[in-house]
Amino acid sequence: MKVFAISDLHLSVNNPKPMDIFGPTWEGYLDKIVQDWKSKVSEEDVVLMCGDFSWAMHLEDAIADFEMIKALPGKKVIIRGNHDYWWKSISAVRNILPFGFYAIQNDAIKFEDLIVCGTRLWNLPDGNKPQSPEDEKIYRRELIRLEMTLQNAMKLKTNNEKVICMLHYPPYTFKEEDNEITQMLENYGVDCVVYGHIHAFCKQNLILTKNNVNYYLSSCDIVGNQLIEIN
Repeated sequence: MKVFAISDLHLSVNNPKPMDIFGPTWEGYLDKIVQDWKSKVSEEDVVLMCGDFSWAMHLEDAIADFEMIKALPGKKVIIRGNHDYWWKSISAVRNILPFGFYAIQNDAIKFEDLIVCGTRLWNLPDGNKPQSPEDEKIYRRELIRLEMTLQNAMKLKTNNEKVICMLHYPPYTFKEEDNEITQMLENYGVDCVVYGHIHAFCKQNLILTKNNVNYYLSSCDIVGNQLIEIN
């Protein structure tokens, strides 16, 4: 079983929104992703999608976007991104998911010797740009949710399973410095972290190893519209 990741697909089957207005990287990007996906992924593999799956505003409108991806091979795991406005309660989301899709929201799931957990997260505090009171409130709430998902992952651990944490927002600023998020991930023994959200002018390493944790940036336009393998 291999593990791959791709995020920020921004699908819009029912209400087409041309992504190429954001630059040439987005021209025909879905065709490139599908072609690459089919060439790499088997039915036994797992594909992690770290948020911003669909532009849909309502849950029923996102169904067509799931139908577009469901024929692709592999088990698909999704978390919520900041643009997934269609994502309401986790139970409602799970009720509409096609076979082979799994939604994580502050909990965890196990595939053989792999445990996957995840949460959305939020913009991090930056010494050069203090958070607004509202941002700080959301960020602190997301820290609680991060610990919740990590605790649930640990409950599933019985041996030496690999633990991957999916995040939408980056777990560090562009300086890639240690912080309370990276410390929490280390304390819970996470092996890999996969995240997205960043587009265009990326100032972060696509792959970074920090204190024995491997971090992967998976935004589709940043990684050349190809699935990245998580090791």
